[in-house]
Amino acid sequence: MDADGIPALFNSLQIPNNHTTVGLSNLVASNSQIKALFHHKRLPDRGWTDIQIQRLLFELSVLDTNCEETVKTQLFSNDSNFSHRWTGAGEREGRIYSSLVSSRHFGLGHGIGRSGDVMEAQPKAVGSSALLRLTLRLCLDAVRRGAGLNGAGKGKNAKNGPASFGILLPVCTGMSMALVLSGLRDRARKLDEAAIKTTSTGAHIPERNIVLWSRIDQKSCYKAVLAAGLKCIVLPTKKNTETDEVSTDLDALEEALNEYGHSVLAVITTTSCFCPRVPDEVDRVAKSIQKWNESCRLGNEEIRGIGVSHVVNHAYGLQCPTTNKLLNRACTIGLVDAIICSTDKNFLVPVGGALIISPNESVIDSISKNYPGRASASPMVDLFITLLSMGLDGYKGILSERLRLIGLFKAKLENIAKSHGERLLVCPRNSISFGITLDNLAVIEDVTESKDLNAEELETHHNRLQKEKNSQITKFGSMLFTRCISGTRIVPRGEVKIISGHIFEGFGSSHDDFPHAYMTAACAVGLGEAEMNEFFARLEKSWGDYCAKRDKDVKKKDKVVDFETLKKIDQLKI
Repeated sequence: MDADGIPALFNSLQIPNNHTTVGLSNLVASNSQIKALFHHKRLPDRGWTDIQIQRLLFELSVLDTNCEETVKTQLFSNDSNFSHRWTGAGEREGRIYSSLVSSRHFGLGHGIGRSGDVMEAQPKAVGSSALLRLTLRLCLDAVRRGAGLNGAGKGKNAKNGPASFGILLPVCTGMSMALVLSGLRDRARKLDEAAIKTTSTGAHIPERNIVLWSRIDQKSCYKAVLAAGLKCIVLPTKKNTETDEVSTDLDALEEALNEYGHSVLAVITTTSCFCPRVPDEVDRVAKSIQKWNESCRLGNEEIRGIGVSHVVNHAYGLQCPTTNKLLNRACTIGLVDAIICSTDKNFLVPVGGALIISPNESVIDSISKNYPGRASASPMVDLFITLLSMGLDGYKGILSERLRLIGLFKAKLENIAKSHGERLLVCPRNSISFGITLDNLAVIEDVTESKDLNAEELETHHNRLQKEKNSQITKFGSMLFTRCISGTRIVPRGEVKIISGHIFEGFGSSHDDFPHAYMTAACAVGLGEAEMNEFFARLEKSWGDYCAKRDKDVKKKDKVVDFETLKKIDQLKI
């Protein structure tokens, strides 16, 4: 409603002017709030109410075409006259059959982007287009002022920070990784071709089809590389001799760069991972890649080409100040092309979206133009609502609450481990995921005389015992889940997993020969102290119940063995 015309309209209804003035002040304040949001394009300090957010969403929805009525209402209405402003004669007109679905999406049925660019505005959906652009600006503001990632550099020689530019994608981290790699491949091809055209003799254009991936035992990233039509070279990790940490093998990275050379499209590092894996040393990797790119040329002439790109899987790392500082440093001293962040793990929205940030605008542009077709607006609507509901104070609040709980979480986990003869894994560079050993959880009695076995038989025997032990350990994980404990990871020793033909030894620990079976639990954003305390209470009880059942089963097995022995003795006597 037009604020200027309301007094006259209400006066015609015999509503006193002093009453109208009070109500009008509320409308003016709400309008000012919306104008300020569009003007500053940053998070409000304090979160908005649900009514304020819904009002804005419906106003944006009205700006889209064909949003007045659902298909179901039109088809089954007795009214033969079509009274709406817009008529649609295309194959995709944002039509929605169910009123429930329409309400769930606030009437925003056109999605985002166009077939050539996921960030491009739609003529028929100006409201949805504005929502997408505004959500991105709010998100970038959150990661800059809330999480502490640097934005665009100020000054002639200042370098851009990791959150200088960004794009929102309506897919999860794995598929976003595939889209990022596809965009980087197209960008590399164009820039390499442009560089070679400047030569007099011409040079060979390399087919950049290899990705070097610092191993982390999560299937989605490895599959994302293959989904992009690229070959993944898994770089080994190394275990710290003084702690339990598993981390980057920089020597292996440099060897791989020298071996595969200009066939390498990108290096993928990771900053958010399960203990004992710790964040990759992205600053040192960024410096190494930049140095390699500067020293290598295409052919015999002084042609540099695009070089190797650096992609960081920062899936749920925005909540960690240490890794965010590491990314700021990496962008300052070396090369970082794209950073992938999950929206659900960082901003507490339903699964289905990712934020891609970069110091380089051309990288973001190549990813945006590589997305095939239009995209769903649902993840953006969820994120838009959540960011406005949080405000900057709310976002900072959940980050600081996680930091407050880390010490308590770690201490409680360590106490439970000690009470059962285990210990906390020493991984100081991972402040999200924590682990405890499970070396004494399984009880396996070895009655075979090792001296009677040859080397091959002994290895087979040990493998059988380890398999039986691993089976007992994984049962503990099943018990936790049946006790309504989710999120913990139980990792036995020596597990082997084959993913798309590649063999991962010691799967789960990101290392071929990690010396412990262990359990991990995460102190992640959104966890409250009451939930944390209940988790540890259930963990302690479940552990006790498991050990009691295990000991009971062992005694029962011993009785069976004793019975069989007595039976054999009786047969000998006869």
